[in-house]
Amino acid sequence: MTTPHLTGPGRREQFDTVVIGAGQTGLALGYHLARQGRSFVILDENNRVGDGWRRRYDSLRLYTPAKYDALPGGRFPAKPFEFPTGKQVADYLEGYVAEHRLPVRPRVFVDGVRRKSGGFVVSAGEQVFEAAQVVVATGGQHLPYTPEFAGELDPGIRQLHSSEYRNPSQLLPCDVLLVGASHSGADLAHEIAGSGHRTILCGPARGEIPFSIEGRPARQIMKVLWFAANHLLTERTPIGRKMQPEVRNEGGPLLRVKSADLAAAGVERVEDRMVGVRDGQPLLADGRVLDVENVIWCTGFRRDFSWIEGPVLGDDGWPAQHRGVSTTIPGLYFLGLLFQYAFASMLTGGAGRDAAYVAIHIAKHTPASIAAGQTVIS
Repeated sequence: MTTPHLTGPGRREQFDTVVIGAGQTGLALGYHLARQGRSFVILDENNRVGDGWRRRYDSLRLYTPAKYDALPGGRFPAKPFEFPTGKQVADYLEGYVAEHRLPVRPRVFVDGVRRKSGGFVVSAGEQVFEAAQVVVATGGQHLPYTPEFAGELDPGIRQLHSSEYRNPSQLLPCDVLLVGASHSGADLAHEIAGSGHRTILCGPARGEIPFSIEGRPARQIMKVLWFAANHLLTERTPIGRKMQPEVRNEGGPLLRVKSADLAAAGVERVEDRMVGVRDGQPLLADGRVLDVENVIWCTGFRRDFSWIEGPVLGDDGWPAQHRGVSTTIPGLYFLGLLFQYAFASMLTGGAGRDAAYVAIHIAKHTPASIAAGQTVIS
């Protein structure tokens, strides 16, 4: 196993595998690579492991109970049917690194991956890492997306992307429009309406699950859904192949907060999309102009793999891969993509299976590891 050490200008470190990203998928892979005794390092741009979760909105809770949220090699430190908060997940990931002694390098922002004879060169400013294979575990949601016409809104309107929202105290004390009606939009709308704001949620519905995920009956239903998320809704089945592009491009159904909950909280639900701006105010597809002072964009993220040299993407704009193994660049792998192989790929507890598959592929298709922690000074 690799022993972490410092790098500096003019130094090149060599590893069998470089993992980019210390989220749940990168750490799950690290667990498996460590068990194989491979030389590897996990590079993370954050100051602390788990900071990506700490930056999410304050009231965030997972949609799966702790029983289904563990990474390989242990259990999630919470009651089995408790729904962990974002902070709990962050602390769990940080503790996971310490427990399994994973070689995570914080504050390393990777700006390039290029191929070379026998492997790859990974650059992070003045730091350079060479590896036989690279695993991109940064997920598929990189750049917060807002439509171009967002810049046409009246400057007096406070705009936040959902990734910037923490709690209602950030909002002006007037009406709020949330654009995008997937589960995150519904969750935020419900919270904001409860804080006393007149709240409008616009965008087409994507359905909703017909039961409370936190009710006692859900404990039995969750077993069935977890099986379906792992074995039925996959790239191998017709229903999984149909669902994959819908989840990736259109968002998912309502999970915790449903249409009845929104109505009870006083949220005004509008099925029409926001299509532009008129006189500085949001314009809906039905011609309505909304007079609001806050807009929250629950419009998702865009992918960015432009920093990887070579033909990375497929025709659908997502990395060309099968179960995390690049189909265009030998030695390149991906983890954490939306519906990468199964619906469960997007869930914390689904990270282990995808990571295990990639780790097995690495073991079968690469030579023995180079010396752990070898450093080459150029």
